Formats: sequence, C-alpha cells, structure tokens
Amino acid sequence: MGSRPRKRSKFLPTLFRTTAFKLTAVYLLIFALFAAFVLGYVAWNAQRLLNDQIRSTIDAEIQGLAEQARQGGIRRLVNIVERRSRGPGASLYLVTTPVGERVAGNVEAIPPGTLDKTGESEIEYARTSEGIDTPSRAIVRVFVLPAGFRLLVGRDVEERERLGTVIRRAIGWSLALIFVLGCFASWFVARRVLRRIDGMSETAHGIMEGDLKGRLAIDGTGDELDRLALNLNAMLDRIGELMAGMQQVTDNIAHDLKTPLTRLRNRAEEALRSAISPDELRAALDGAIEEADNLIRVFNALLMIARLEAGRISDNMEELDLSEIVSGVAELYEPLAEEAGLILVSDVAPGLHVFGNRELIGQALANLVDNALKYGRPEAGAEATVTVAARRLDGEVELSVADHGAGIPEADRGRVLDRFVRLDASRSKPGFGLGLSMVAGVVRLHGGQLRLEDNAPGLRTVIALPAVEPKPPAGESKPVETLPPPGPANSTAAPNPAGVPSL
Repeated sequence: MGSRPRKRSKFLPTLFRTTAFKLTAVYLLIFALFAAFVLGYVAWNAQRLLNDQIRSTIDAEIQGLAEQARQGGIRRLVNIVERRSRGPGASLYLVTTPVGERVAGNVEAIPPGTLDKTGESEIEYARTSEGIDTPSRAIVRVFVLPAGFRLLVGRDVEERERLGTVIRRAIGWSLALIFVLGCFASWFVARRVLRRIDGMSETAHGIMEGDLKGRLAIDGTGDELDRLALNLNAMLDRIGELMAGMQQVTDNIAHDLKTPLTRLRNRAEEALRSAISPDELRAALDGAIEEADNLIRVFNALLMIARLEAGRISDNMEELDLSEIVSGVAELYEPLAEEAGLILVSDVAPGLHVFGNRELIGQALANLVDNALKYGRPEAGAEATVTVAARRLDGEVELSVADHGAGIPEADRGRVLDRFVRLDASRSKPGFGLGLSMVAGVVRLHGGQLRLEDNAPGLRTVIALPAVEPKPPAGESKPVETLPPPGPANSTAAPNPAGVPSL
C-alpha cells in the first residue's frame, strides 16, 4: 500500500517531462495565439466598420444641416436641431454662438476647447437629461456656420464599446476553454503515450534480466509507436536467432572439437609414455601437428563464417568473369576426381559476369566440388560423373555442382547448412561439417541464393548470383588469378583461394 502513493506522486512530474505533453502544450499555445489573433482581427475590423458608419452618418447630417442653415438661416437650423434632438435614438447636436453660448441641442457638457477646433474628434460628453457625473463617449465633428456660430454633430459610441466588451469576453472565454481542453488533451495524450512507453520499458527491463522471449506490445493502431514496436520486435527476433545460433555453435564446438583435442592429448601422452626412439617421437609429433592443423583450420573456418554473416569482408568487390573462375576450379579438380574414380565434367557458358569477391566465390565453388568428390561416389552401375556447370538464366548466373551419390534427404537439406551438422552417412568421411555453412555465408554476402536439389540420383547444389553486364575493356586486361595447388595427394581437401580450407 505504501508504494502506490509514491508512484502516483511521480506521475505528474513524469507527465510534464514527456515529449507528447510538451508538443501538445506547444500546439495549444500556437492555437491560442492564432485564435486570439483571429478574434482580435475580427474585433478591430468590426470597430473600424462601426467608426466608418458613424463618420458617414455624421458627415451626411452636417451636410444636410449646413444646407438648411444656408437656406433658412440660424433660426431654421435651431428649429431643426431641436426637433431632431427630441427623437428616439437621436444623434448628438449642439449649436452655439461665436462665444460658446449654447443655443440648441441635446448636449450639456463637453470638454473645454472642443468647439475651438473644427473637424473630427472623440470626446466625453453628457446629455441634457443626464448628470455630468455619468459621461459617455462619442465621435463628433465641429462645423463653423455663417456669422461664427458653431455646429457640433456626433454619435454615441456605446454600441462600439458594447461590441468591444462582447468580443473581449468571447476572447477570454475562448482562450480559457482552449486552455482547459488543451490541458485535458495534453494529459490524455501524454498519459496514453506514457503508459505505452512504460510498457515498453518494463518489457525491455525484463529482456535485460534474461527473459529473451519478451516482446513489445502492439495495439494494432499502426501509429509510430506500433511501427517502432514492430521494428524492435523484429530486431529482438534477429538477436534471438543469433543468440540461439551462437549457443548452438558453442555446443557444437564443445562437442565436435572434443574428439580431436582428446586425440591430440592422447597421442602426446602415449608418446611420452611409450616412445623410446627419436623416430617414434617424431611420428607422434607429426600426428600432433596434423591434429593441431585440423583445429586451426576449423577455427579459421568459424572465423570466416562469422565474418561472412556479419558482412565484414564485403570489400574487394569487383566485376568478375565467372566463366574463368569456374573453368579454373574444374581444371584444378580433374586430377583429384580421377584419383577418386570419378569423371569431372565442366559445362561453362562464356561471358558470365557477376559483381563479387573472386577468392570467396572460388572457395565456395571449391567446397562444393570437394563435397561432390567425397560423397558423390555412385552405387554400382550408376554414372560416375561430377558435373560443374555455369549458365545465365533470367538475369542470374547459376553455378551448379551435380553428382550421382547418395544425396541428401529433402528433410535435411535446410539443416546441413548449419555449422557442424554432419549426416550419419558422412560420419565416416573426413571433415567437420562447416563447408556448406561457409558456402551459404558467401552466397548471402553476394546477395544470391543457395539451393540443394535432387539430381535423381544424387545431389545438385546450385548457387544463383545476380548477373551484371560486362564493361567494355578500358585497357590491358588483368591476368586471371590461378588457384593454389591442392593439399597432399592422399587427401581430397579443397584448394584454399580464401585462406580457409574446405571443411
């Protein structure tokens, strides 16, 4: 019970610091200023319109009264002024002598000096029937009559003042209403956003504590928070996949490297215990060196696969003539195929160009050919050939290596691309189950696809890479790089154009 009040007490300060509340407050201020400007502009125009109407009325009345004075003299003017002064809603009238004595009209008190200057002015006045203590305001105009008499005609501005009061009240109430509604909207929006942000924070905190299956909630509104949650969930899924892969790799390393490490230790221990001649010690040392080299090759392959998956060796990309690379690999592996009792056939179309890394593509193709020579020996009576082909098809260049061996069951074709995965049928062959993983990494780096297909019988492995149009030669062409020679004669290890052997 004690923690809940503290949580509530922290809500308002947190609310005021949210971006949603600040943005809403800014929008509220801008809208309030805009509303005040609009209402003020309306009030100013209304008052200007009323003043223009008042001036027009005054001018019309002065012109009429001046004409009456010219036609009938002061007496006729006085009679007209007296008659008009008694009418309901009458204008302000005042006729005085040249010395300022009142002759006729409905105005009793005006500021001193008003009649001394002709033209328009705005003054305070008192009507005849009102007291001097309750002055009103009016727009008046003074006109000089013959013989020095003064004629003052005006209109009360009470309607203008009343309109101004109404507009000012409207502005005040409008701004107050905008403020209240804006504060409520700011609170509502910020509270809703803050609730979702708090939910995201709690989920993130749970993930940091070890709940890697936690995902951010999605409301389904499609707003920016939903889009952020979708992207973050996708990122978490990818991180989960990488973590699972890393865990799997760690388990595989611990399992699959335990045997060569144990064998290395046993050989060294056996040599120390039983070797009695330098030749026996040398033989044991050669065996230990061979096991160590195998381990080094495994770790180099793992490092290469990790770099491929991270895209950190995407430099040195250039336009390549893939036909030359495939022909070179096929020519290099022909002697090894003969030793394995197989016939290596190449079917390479000329002028196949891609954009990529020569060494990596050569290594990937070498791994596929090496696997075909290891596992592609057919059953009795079947065709003993391994076919290496390259062709262009629908904007892609397809490299394929086909054999007539036991093949890979369809259910296992996705699994064999993982690291350290070896099927039961291949356990008797040398290797660590990293070759196809490296090939898959190279293909992903080059934006291609890797497919394992049935060759009926056997396996057909296809690498599809985006094709590019060859550029016209700008000068002397570069010499074709040759692949390094294969390993020992009694081994079918692949050449190492990328510095990492086939595994």
